[in-house]
Amino acid sequence: VQLQASGGGLVQPGGSLRLSCAASGFTFGSFAMGWFRQAPGKERDYVAAIPWSGGTTDYADSVKGRFTISRDNAKNTVYLQMNSLKPEDTAVYYCAAKPSYGWTSRQSAYDYWGQGTQVTVSS
Repeated sequence: VQLQASGGGLVQPGGSLRLSCAASGFTFGSFAMGWFRQAPGKERDYVAAIPWSGGTTDYADSVKGRFTISRDNAKNTVYLQMNSLKPEDTAVYYCAAKPSYGWTSRQSAYDYWGQGTQVTVSS
């Protein structure tokens, strides 16, 4: 099982980034997917999630209206489009896979985790 996150980098406040997470080694279309992030010195927090069908999505209040999660089951990939980035969005971003349909913000429900990609928002 592998979740390979990519797309992080340094961006100015107000800018955009698109994260990708390529999955392999499991039946991607049977897993809900989530994004989480961990800022320096803080606990890992929930960002967004999407069910296996790509239906109704969910977001943390801190990113609602700025971030969009999506998935392409044909490519075994989940995305996180991040717009209007703020310095407080600086963190390592992780993708995770949860067996069964529905999303949840509860980290313990996710079986597989990627290695993380660094996002830094700074001028």
